Amino acid sequence: MKSMHPTARTHRLLLSFVVGTALAPAAYAAEAPPTTTLPTVRAIAEPDAYSASAADAMKTNTPLRDVPQSVSVITRKSIDDLNMQNIGDAVVYVPGVVMAQGEGNRETPVIRGVSSTGDFFLDGLRDDVQYYRDLYNIAQVEVLKGPNGMLFGRGGTGGLINRVTKQADWQEVRALTLQGGSNSNKRITLDAGQGLNESVAFRVNGLYEDSDSYRDDVTLKRYGINPTLSFKAGENTTISLGVEYFHDERVADRGISSYLGRPLDLDPGTFIGDPDQSPTESTVKSSNALIEHRFSDDMVLRNRTRYADYDKFYQNVFAGAVNTAAVAGNPPGTMVAIVAYNSATQRQNFFNQTDLNFSVTTGVIRHNLLTGIELGRQDTKNFRNTGYFDGVAPGTTSITVPVNNPRTTQPVTWRQSATDADNDGTAKIIALYAQDEIVLSPRWQVIAGLRFDNFKVDLTNKRTAARFDSKDNLLSPRLALVHKPLEALSLYASYGLTYQPRAGDQLASLSASNASLDPEEFTNYEIGAKWDALPALSLSAALFRLERSNIAVADPQAGEPGGPPPGTMILVKGQRNRGIELGATGAVTNQWSLIGSFAYQEGEVTHDQSATILKGAHLGALPKATFSLWNRYDFSSMWGIGVGVIHKDDVFASTQNLASPAINVKLPSYTRVDAAAFFTFSERLRAQVNIENLLDKDYYVFANSNNNITPGSPRAFRVTLTASF
Repeated sequence: MKSMHPTARTHRLLLSFVVGTALAPAAYAAEAPPTTTLPTVRAIAEPDAYSASAADAMKTNTPLRDVPQSVSVITRKSIDDLNMQNIGDAVVYVPGVVMAQGEGNRETPVIRGVSSTGDFFLDGLRDDVQYYRDLYNIAQVEVLKGPNGMLFGRGGTGGLINRVTKQADWQEVRALTLQGGSNSNKRITLDAGQGLNESVAFRVNGLYEDSDSYRDDVTLKRYGINPTLSFKAGENTTISLGVEYFHDERVADRGISSYLGRPLDLDPGTFIGDPDQSPTESTVKSSNALIEHRFSDDMVLRNRTRYADYDKFYQNVFAGAVNTAAVAGNPPGTMVAIVAYNSATQRQNFFNQTDLNFSVTTGVIRHNLLTGIELGRQDTKNFRNTGYFDGVAPGTTSITVPVNNPRTTQPVTWRQSATDADNDGTAKIIALYAQDEIVLSPRWQVIAGLRFDNFKVDLTNKRTAARFDSKDNLLSPRLALVHKPLEALSLYASYGLTYQPRAGDQLASLSASNASLDPEEFTNYEIGAKWDALPALSLSAALFRLERSNIAVADPQAGEPGGPPPGTMILVKGQRNRGIELGATGAVTNQWSLIGSFAYQEGEVTHDQSATILKGAHLGALPKATFSLWNRYDFSSMWGIGVGVIHKDDVFASTQNLASPAINVKLPSYTRVDAAAFFTFSERLRAQVNIENLLDKDYYVFANSNNNITPGSPRAFRVTLTASF
């Protein structure tokens, strides 16, 4: 039976907080709680700032300093200065987060050792299809680390990424940005908006890009438009509406393979496979609405609605394993396998979320309360074909080509195999949640919250006519204690729990063997400190332990005499990650701004999960240490420079790194230096030059598996010109 209640450990923690809350008034009766109003939750950075508040970390007006978890905010100023254009760019300076390759067709962040393709949100609502997101219409990016089930529901297992969009806010904006650079980079963006009158404002953001790559014959084209309107429907009510059309098409690039534990020693541009038969494209059509009504300074009601239609297709003819034995007279290490498949996903998401923020005072204790309800429906179709090289021989699914000439033009026939997906699924979500920020005194706060999700998935395998369903009732608690020895310093301890149902983050993983199993659980324990060391400089530190349990593995007794039937799965506690994260963001002086991060993580498998994922293995795609530091210094109002240093320890390409030396593939550690120069010609015209990999270092940026590894870019530059009008 599936659990409907928190674990016993959760009950004990809840009891401890309840007792502490009950006893606190006597200890702090002499200290009156602060009286605060509730400004809009949507707090973002000033246009020229590296530091900001987080709009959705608590869904309340809580300052980022007092949020009891590790949160990194990448502001619009940071995005522009570092020429960030996608999520991978944005997380380079975020502690505890790296990227995996994502099979060359999607973003795959690895947050605290847990990779995901679905833990993405837009203005607090799910945006979870696999594609590459652009930042042309984004005001800031928020990375929340640790499980976030209490506020965001299932998933967000190692953390999540929330993009906050630019909105019509009655400010006059006129900016046209042109960009060009290495690898035929060509990009243009537009940001224009103003108030039409006191009651109506508009804003429109647009994008067009057509670029090549340092990878041979890899191209990118994308375009998007996002108009928004805001209305003041009376003195206390604001309505914001927006629609977006976004299209991204590129070559699916799976990188290079490996041999004897290391990436192949090839030119960084070498494409293995066939780029002409490896297209990928995504189209997103969405609409969003926000209604906010203020009953008083202490009570605000918000309703958010998002409908999005996603159409995603990718096809790839890409690298497999390198031969470790002679093949047709070719020595080991000289031939690489080529395999192929394609996949199509269509999804329609509908989410409606209503939050009520209000404050009450009982005696000397102030309660900043959040209550909410979320309704959602996700309809998904998946269809996959295997690629066959029938020209070689009917039914051939793999060919080999020389490592020193690894391209192929062999025709591929696409059809379904006996195991390819042809699914039609529906997920339905009903959730209730409540959170209380209990201000015991100016120095002590307790945060306690609980969310209940009723999560149902129906999945039909149209190829076999098999139907599976899963119903989960999930209770996600959040508990934290915040101590403020100084107004500018917060110390915290927190606990959080979230779930990953068996349908997976793409809602297509149900099967006969797992549909009845409890969801995976992710439990996070964290202590930390946040200090506004200077008016515009924030420092943070977090020590965490993240445990993953209820991992489904094959029952070793299955099929044995007297044992369960073949295919039976059991649940084990299978993964743990411990680490420390340090961050620094903001301005040291009026001329000097910086963004810095350091993380040290030890993630390991704690139970055998298969014949190749063994107890004691280090988590794949997880470097032990990462460090990054970006500095911008303005010599005058006319010009400045920027220098960034990024270091990443060596990392296993996959979690299969204990079975045998042949599959213990490591990407070497590297240190990369970036640079920039900034020029302000007038109030209406400015320019910048960004140089990636200034010292032209050879390195490997990330992997998807032992056979799909992406080399880093050689030295590249981009020139950007922004005109205000």
